[in-house]
Amino acid sequence: MSNRQILQAMSGLMAGMFVAILAGTVVSNALPRIIADLGAGQSSYTWVVTAELLAMTATVPLWGKLSDLYNKKLLLQLSLGLFVVGSLLAGFSHDVGLLIFSRVVQGIGAGGLTALAQVVMAAIIPPRRLGKYAGIFGAVFAVGTVAGPLIGGVLVDTSWLGWRWCFFIGVPFALLAITLLQRTLHLPTVRREAKIDYLGAFLIVAGVCALLIWVTLAGNEFDWASWQTAALTGGGVVLLVLAVLVEAKVAEPVIPLGIFRNRTVALTTVASLLVGVAMFGGTVFLSQYFQVSLGKSPTIAGLMSLPMILGLLVSSTVAGQIISATGRWKVYLVVGAVTMTAGLGLLSTIGPDTHFGLLSFYMAVMGIGVGMLMQNLVLAAQNDVPAAELGAATSVLSFFRSMGGTIGTSVLGAILANRVASEMTKSLKDAGGAVEGGGRAGHGGVPDMTALPAPMREIVEHAYGVATAELFLVATPFAALALIAVLFIKEKPLKNTSGMERLSEESADTGKTAAGGPLPRVDADA
Repeated sequence: MSNRQILQAMSGLMAGMFVAILAGTVVSNALPRIIADLGAGQSSYTWVVTAELLAMTATVPLWGKLSDLYNKKLLLQLSLGLFVVGSLLAGFSHDVGLLIFSRVVQGIGAGGLTALAQVVMAAIIPPRRLGKYAGIFGAVFAVGTVAGPLIGGVLVDTSWLGWRWCFFIGVPFALLAITLLQRTLHLPTVRREAKIDYLGAFLIVAGVCALLIWVTLAGNEFDWASWQTAALTGGGVVLLVLAVLVEAKVAEPVIPLGIFRNRTVALTTVASLLVGVAMFGGTVFLSQYFQVSLGKSPTIAGLMSLPMILGLLVSSTVAGQIISATGRWKVYLVVGAVTMTAGLGLLSTIGPDTHFGLLSFYMAVMGIGVGMLMQNLVLAAQNDVPAAELGAATSVLSFFRSMGGTIGTSVLGAILANRVASEMTKSLKDAGGAVEGGGRAGHGGVPDMTALPAPMREIVEHAYGVATAELFLVATPFAALALIAVLFIKEKPLKNTSGMERLSEESADTGKTAAGGPLPRVDADA
């Protein structure tokens, strides 16, 4: 494909990817208003976020496997269609039960978009040329991640729009993506006789959901040391062990266990998990820090994240261009991991009185590191696996990155709540005030800063400033471990043929697909 054809096909992919990222981030600033309007409680608040994240994370490997068996373009459009249905249901919800269900549907669609966009890119673009397009992909990821809370804050603050538009706003982008994909993405339809491993798929989804529910709710809905923890962790581990046993025996596993024998895939998977913990776990609380500790509005809080997104956008785009020009990629993984670790370390020094100029520099350093690291981990893995396993390898990396983000967000959120409570208790004791109120404020949710008297507001600002800095300090070692994993990845020359070309060559050489089935039948462009 020419550069023009690739850019045309990428337009639909990027619109779809933006929709997927936006779905997970746009409601963050709107949730208090949503829950209040629907008359729901704190547990519903948690589940509106968790439902989408669970569905997305758990279904990513399934979408990746389906992409190795069926038409990728059709699967992309199906996932976008699911997203549209989920968004409309969410926007028209009049009770929290329907809202949570709609978030599950949204999450399943977003899981398909997250996995398939990168798989399709690898299918149509040779690894040697993929770097610059992966940089664009990383930039879209950054824009969606940081713009989501900003857009959500503006919609909620605009009286004639309201929170329902947080869900409706993604529908035009999804419909545009479906149209662009139909017109610009031309992939041969591969017909294979294959059996889906439904038992393995069920065990993987059930096991992952059990563990994700545990890390999401532990410390909030129940104690870390409780019978619920034992039931969810024990059940999750048993289900995943059974999944491994099943996957090892079937002809068409959802996650081919053999790919982990590949050193590059194993190390990039570990690094993706650690990047997820460090990046999502550390940065998701920045908006809260801006609003509570620095006293900014939701809209201003979204704007204050721009230095991080600009750093990520510039570094991912520039690094991608250089990688495509030179063919060298490992140095950018190493420099990215070092820079991300340094950025997290710098952010661990912030407080309630940190100057925004200094804070902007720290966030930019963090963004530059993530931009060089995140997408190029996927590039390294895609370059080193057979074309028949591109979907599985790509989805595994996306899955572990999302899993790391979920774990990091949940665990660091519990650390934040405990540190806020202890800091407020200490400050109230020093001030001679009532200790009990401070403890409840630390654990009972984000306080309404406008309703607090000035002395109490200063105590809360200080507590959230100290606690947020501690989160970044805890996240820093995970980034350092990601650096160690990256150092052991062996740099291999980037291939000059696309995934579809490599699949054709592999089939011609062996007379069979990588799974041992008959030679695929390739029809005209879909």
